[in-house]
Amino acid sequence: LQKIAIVDWDVHHGNGAESIFYNDPSVCTISIHQSNCFPPDSGGLENTGSDSGEGYNLNIPVPAGSGRGAYIEAFERIVIPALEDFKPDLILVASGFDAMGQDPLGRNMLYASVYAEMTAMLMSVADKHCSGKILMTHEGGYNPTLTPFAALAVLEQMSGVSSGIEDAFGPFIECMDGQALQPHQKQIIDQVCDQFGYL
Repeated sequence: LQKIAIVDWDVHHGNGAESIFYNDPSVCTISIHQSNCFPPDSGGLENTGSDSGEGYNLNIPVPAGSGRGAYIEAFERIVIPALEDFKPDLILVASGFDAMGQDPLGRNMLYASVYAEMTAMLMSVADKHCSGKILMTHEGGYNPTLTPFAALAVLEQMSGVSSGIEDAFGPFIECMDGQALQPHQKQIIDQVCDQFGYL
């Protein structure tokens, strides 16, 4: 493997991967996270890598309260284009589920089927550039009732096998106000797009 991409959708900033690979052009790190949630003052737009790693670290700090609209917009306009440009040999996903609505350590509003959508988008890139090689590692997710539904959605998407188990909480979270992309969320995504030359 010559090039590895790390996509971190945990609600907290992927500061560990950023720190390790900040100067490394062979690893593209992409973190979509709740802005200034944890660690404090970490994961800002301006942190894009240094030296030969400049431009290979992307932070997408979405505001608290972001739901499907903000995450899918960020994936379509930033995450997927960045992966297409980088053409990794392997995609690693820091698959935390603490961006779900009602998680005690985050304030975003995802639900299980959104994780399936994001997984499908990443699998499409993996099929194109990585011979399908994609690895999910479970990170956060601190609501023991909700987290299993998100994990199951990802596993079902990756395996192509439906368990027949329905997400009991998805319809409730999906109808929360603010699920659609909000202007202040779009403003952040626009800034990241401008920074990296994406539309």
